[in-house]
Amino acid sequence: MAHDLVIVANRLPVDRVKGPDGKTTWRRSPGGLVSAIEPVMRAHDGVWVGWPGGTEQRLKPFKDDGLALVPLSMTAEEIEEHYEGFSNGTLWPLYHDVVAKPEFHREWWDTYVKVNRRFAEKAADLAAKGATVWVHDYQLQLVPQMLRELRPDLRIGFYLHIPFPPAELFQQLPWRRQILEGLLGADLVGFQLPGAAQNFIRLVRQRVGHKTHRDLVYLPDGRTVRAAAFPISIDAAGFQEMAESEAVTERAAAIREALGNPKKIFLGIDRLDYTKGIYARLRAFGELISDGRLTVDDAVFVQVAVPSRERVEHYRNLRDDIERLVGRLNGDLGRIGRPAISYLHTSYPREEMAALYRAADVMVVTPYRDGMNLVAKEYVACRIHEDGALVLSEFAGAADELRQAWLVNPYDMNGMKAALLEAYEAEPKELARRMKAMRKQIAQHDVKAWADSFMTELEDEGNNHRKTLRPADRS
Repeated sequence: MAHDLVIVANRLPVDRVKGPDGKTTWRRSPGGLVSAIEPVMRAHDGVWVGWPGGTEQRLKPFKDDGLALVPLSMTAEEIEEHYEGFSNGTLWPLYHDVVAKPEFHREWWDTYVKVNRRFAEKAADLAAKGATVWVHDYQLQLVPQMLRELRPDLRIGFYLHIPFPPAELFQQLPWRRQILEGLLGADLVGFQLPGAAQNFIRLVRQRVGHKTHRDLVYLPDGRTVRAAAFPISIDAAGFQEMAESEAVTERAAAIREALGNPKKIFLGIDRLDYTKGIYARLRAFGELISDGRLTVDDAVFVQVAVPSRERVEHYRNLRDDIERLVGRLNGDLGRIGRPAISYLHTSYPREEMAALYRAADVMVVTPYRDGMNLVAKEYVACRIHEDGALVLSEFAGAADELRQAWLVNPYDMNGMKAALLEAYEAEPKELARRMKAMRKQIAQHDVKAWADSFMTELEDEGNNHRKTLRPADRS
């Protein structure tokens, strides 16, 4: 069956769950992307192509709650070389300011090309004549060009959910030109921030040699490609409604009670990833206690570290480092019934996350680099009484929108300590002023507005991609 809209992403929007009887069922994945794209899919007879996880090879297309889903399989070798290797061992660190050293392996690249081609071929098979295809994220950057070659009739959009690096870093990549040309298969290339779009335009001009003008790239075949920022967001109303519920309100009170009802609760919720700055923030908090600026009777830090890429050695080492630090800080600074840090290496459902957001007085989001960071926005959405403080890294995309947070440089330990203390000591009036402004921002720019703006722009670019400027206007 041909579809008017094809969503292409590394993962399907559902996870496999094995019941007590051994039977496999599907459960909707957490996260805003699914809720943003679902109404667009329903309105356009859409289908979602993605990897379901695991190595099962004979999965057939299926429907989940009315959504058409097409699973694409990967072998164990492809998972190792495409997903864990090139996507997360090469591109992820390179795109996150080389916080860790990227690895460049030719066999990883070959598998990345092979898997991208499989996604492109499946999308080409599923798309109706003149359909729209929306490709997502760093694992599939070659798909737009491959798809364009197979189906020049399609309108193609690409959205990068993580940062896009400056030329000085990107040009380390041996396959830099191929990645840029892969993205240029799209009519519209979307980024989290304007700076990322400008990085892309500059690299295309320098490395591929195409003419550009502001946010447009002019290709020799007469097509134009637009690169622009579309900051992603959350279902703000949904999080607010959840936070207001009786169950979440009661759970938030129970969390505070279980922690001994301290004066202030600091909270971090992150995937366990070296880009997130977890180690540095816990160290800063520990120093505030050892300096005597905070006490374990008045303040506790709750850090939720969601398991991530546990087969990758770098991530296993990071977990060991953080757990050693937590043990040392609690051993040195805590006392019976009053640990300095309550550390949880697990994932939670949305309702439990909302209760943690309601319970916490200071949310600490201090990545070394992040495309957006939706946790910061989720916290703001859950602060229904317009209280609470957000300490936010300057290097998270969310810092561009949430200017009323306490913005910090996560590399500056003294600066981070000062911001944590300021947020801890802030007067209620000051907290309300800041939180009210941030809540207004995310209410007006929610995930539905994000999806609608991208789809509208993609439609316009698809209709107008042959427009040209006079040669004298191009640079």
